[in-house]
Amino acid sequence: MRNLFTILFLTIIFCAKAQEQENKFYSDAYQTIDNMLTDKQKYSFKDGVFSVENAYNQGKLNTEGLERKIAFLTNFCKRLTINRKLNYSERDEDKVNKYAAIYTIMCQSTPVIFGKDTLKIKPFTYDFEDVFGHRELSNLFVSKLLDTQKGNCNSMPYLYKILAEELGVDANLALAPNHIYIKHNIKSLGWYNTELTSGIFPQDSWLMASGFIHLDAIQNGVFMKALNNKESLALLLVDLANDYNRSFPDNDGSFPLKCAERAIQIHPYLANALLLQAETHKRLFQKIMKEQSTKDIHLVLSNPKAKELYELMNKEYAHIHKIGYRSMPEDMYLDWLVSLKTERAKFEDTRLQK
Repeated sequence: MRNLFTILFLTIIFCAKAQEQENKFYSDAYQTIDNMLTDKQKYSFKDGVFSVENAYNQGKLNTEGLERKIAFLTNFCKRLTINRKLNYSERDEDKVNKYAAIYTIMCQSTPVIFGKDTLKIKPFTYDFEDVFGHRELSNLFVSKLLDTQKGNCNSMPYLYKILAEELGVDANLALAPNHIYIKHNIKSLGWYNTELTSGIFPQDSWLMASGFIHLDAIQNGVFMKALNNKESLALLLVDLANDYNRSFPDNDGSFPLKCAERAIQIHPYLANALLLQAETHKRLFQKIMKEQSTKDIHLVLSNPKAKELYELMNKEYAHIHKIGYRSMPEDMYLDWLVSLKTERAKFEDTRLQK
């Protein structure tokens, strides 16, 4: 009997340590991103992305292999900038040439000469399977994109930004409903959009055509704003919290709220973070309802903690609506995404064809 109790005790200790170790990966990823936000650590979007993905993979992410793939793509871009000449002569020619190289290797078949043979490197393509990561969250990851050359509007712009920074140039992420894309500012055109899921440079009219971008959302920087590097790191904090929720669905809400609050400090109108905050409070409120075995909201509100959560989440949802955020149904999102190809002539930015 004593041996049985010893085994049970050691099992409990082991499980507790395992849980602590699992949480540690997320804490380390948070610290990595926060250190970059406070300039205690050199900024690297790549390091931020891989720290998040490594936390979800519990320290098992093959970062060395991914680094080699990033290095290969970066060197490929460099070779393109050396071996071809763009019809562009403004002062930022070098920067624009690098943007064009990244676009080429990500969105176009690229011929490569090996001795007497010419091979075509296939582009990255959009993966319409599990677009939102409902079945498996890692389908949104850059690591999955690098392993399969299939990605989505999360992983593809993230990889583009990583490659741009590896080449020593900037790239701005921008948000639309359920969507991330790239914005660039160059001498000849000013701002223009790069849409990697379809390999097209769309006008802002395509974004507005979704019907879910309110004028207030544009004015407040909820949508269509070129995110700076720290705001992009704030977006990674939201990813980190969502990954944590998937790993630990019954968590007490403290870590997701910590991520959301830090992200909001950096970008007060980051809808992803505001929604994370409100939905975490909603989940905690629903947990109290479940514990009290009731669906009667008014009955639960007699509990001071439940009342606090209820008032918080209603205030937060009202604020999210006030700043112009509107959610887009997933099936409508996919139709809108496909419309860029089916109505390409209508939405493409013709300035880039000159």
